[in-house]
Amino acid sequence: MTPPSTGGPEVSAPRSRKGAQTRARLLEAAKHVFETSGFLEARITDIAEQAGLSHGSFYHYFDSKEQVFREVAETQEALLTQAPDDADEVDPARLSERERILRANRLYLERYRDNARIMGVIEQVSRYDGPVNEARMRRQKHFADRAERSIRRLQEVGQADPGVDPEIAALALGSMVARVAELWLVEHWGTYDLDEVAEQLTVLWANAIGLRET
Repeated sequence: MTPPSTGGPEVSAPRSRKGAQTRARLLEAAKHVFETSGFLEARITDIAEQAGLSHGSFYHYFDSKEQVFREVAETQEALLTQAPDDADEVDPARLSERERILRANRLYLERYRDNARIMGVIEQVSRYDGPVNEARMRRQKHFADRAERSIRRLQEVGQADPGVDPEIAALALGSMVARVAELWLVEHWGTYDLDEVAEQLTVLWANAIGLRET
């Protein structure tokens, strides 16, 4: 994502490993400051101090608070959609369709929980910042497209209700998981066990598509 110009100086990607490490340090510091202060109250000075750098050093890598926040948001959204870590890999042939759904729901909830504070800020800023909202919508579309493909595949082999519209069902079910994560982990709507939430979302998902295990 290339954020719109804010009238600041032109900023290029670092060319050295040290520069890349410094930039990454600023991004991590920015995430911490946004988590603790929110977007509106966060200051560039706070980010630089958290990274152990001077105020002026910030502008060598980013041209504004908006730009660094958008990159933080991009990183977090990408985390939610990335494939499982190698340590989490399970032979797909050994999983039932229901277990696949449960595994996907649980992984999403785990990642959202581990980054709930910054996700809450991203959800807020996405309501008025176009680039941040676009990153959020890309995450939603990623899961909707994946779910739609899965539902169509299950229908083709007779394991899902043929009367279900795959596109609409994928939109509804993906939105359900995302909204539950936000209400539970950001808005603190109830105290639940992660495994139980993942299980209940999977029950609703399987019932909604008429899942039939072979």
